Amino acid sequence: MVELFLKQLLAEFNIAAGKFQDSIVARLLHNAKINELTKSIAAAKNKAISIFHMYKETEEFKDAQIVLPNAVSRKHYEYRFDLFRFSNICIKEIRNLDKAGLSFDAASAKISGTPASALSVDLQVTFTCGQGEDQVEDIKIIPFIVNADPKDLWLNKPSNKNELYAKADSDKYAGSFLDKRIAVASQRGRSHAHEGAFRDDHFYVCKLPLGWEIIAVADGAGSAKFSRQGSKIATTFIAESFHDEALLTELSDHCTDYFTAAGSNAPGTAPAAEDPALKHKSSIINILYKSVRNLHAKLTTFAQQEAIQLKDLNTTLIFALIRKFDDGYTVLTFGVGDCPVNVITGNPAEVKLLNQMDIGEFGGGTRFVTMPEIFTNDIASRFAINRFEDFSRLVLMTDGVYDPKFVTENKLEDKTAWDAFFADLDGQNEDNARVDFLQNNGIEDQLLSWLNFWSKGNHDDRTLAIIY
Repeated sequence: MVELFLKQLLAEFNIAAGKFQDSIVARLLHNAKINELTKSIAAAKNKAISIFHMYKETEEFKDAQIVLPNAVSRKHYEYRFDLFRFSNICIKEIRNLDKAGLSFDAASAKISGTPASALSVDLQVTFTCGQGEDQVEDIKIIPFIVNADPKDLWLNKPSNKNELYAKADSDKYAGSFLDKRIAVASQRGRSHAHEGAFRDDHFYVCKLPLGWEIIAVADGAGSAKFSRQGSKIATTFIAESFHDEALLTELSDHCTDYFTAAGSNAPGTAPAAEDPALKHKSSIINILYKSVRNLHAKLTTFAQQEAIQLKDLNTTLIFALIRKFDDGYTVLTFGVGDCPVNVITGNPAEVKLLNQMDIGEFGGGTRFVTMPEIFTNDIASRFAINRFEDFSRLVLMTDGVYDPKFVTENKLEDKTAWDAFFADLDGQNEDNARVDFLQNNGIEDQLLSWLNFWSKGNHDDRTLAIIY
């Protein structure tokens, strides 16, 4: 190393080869001072090149394209820097990160936290390169964006309480239902809240004579001017129409006779023309039909009295009229429109849709109870008579819940889809919103809060009733 150093040094100073050069170089190879100087110069060169590489890595890190994924306000955020290419870089702190409500852990090179609001900020990443006295410190600027939560883009304007047919923007109820419990919540959709419009959904729960109870749910048409009043009339009138002890005595007798006669028919045999079961079934449906027909008359009269069109009150309607007999629960249902009524039985768990929905083959448009054309010969198919030894859940919902959570009608009788739905209610969702069916206190508030879930493109009113 010394000989090479001496030859390079002579060449650098243009000292030409001469008669004594080789012998002089040979003597200097053993000179202690020359050896010491050679080592120190080599060390200086190594140190200089090391400093150069530190500066080079510093500039490369500053120039590197590091894109932090955008955060979303009120959503947990986490990002870890990958410094594999920059082995000498150590991030010490990140200034301005606190403005986004986030923090930085230097040991793990990780950003984490939950930003409170949307903003755009230039993060000042303070870092070092190298070790000891030659360590280089610098700053890298990285743009960072916190996007607004999509929910925040929707306004929540209160509706005008002084306007005609005003109603609350939300409603809720919880209480006993037969020997079970019921929880109901109804929430104005974001599309209505954004404009300060009214909630068009409505529900009504009513205890009736002889141990009968009813839950009715309606979804007023968004295109109808006063559908909020139509849904209110539909649910309250249909429920109160059964508040007649003589009527329910007749209905109870027919239900008992129907299931007795139906149970006596041999499986697989066609019913006779005078089959008692068919006779009692027809009587049950006729009682229910008269109440629905009277509702239509009520809506017609109301429209005339208010000098509005009947279509201004357009609304769907579903209801479940239920009584517990000695041999199980008799469940009488009706439906017009696109809102489902489902029962989930006990053990083994089975799911059954209890009403005809106006989708699929009826896809030409949603039907409303205000439409005279529903009162045709096939209206009987809109009524259902069922008996269950027991059930774990009976659920009514408007399409504001059905559309985002089930999407298609066939999922309404899919056990897997219902398992996912109840897991969602149990808190397995991005909001961690949970409805605790084991605790009765405050369950209606939990259900109302759960209805605030986010689903892109689904911003309709939401009503959900669960008997459990």
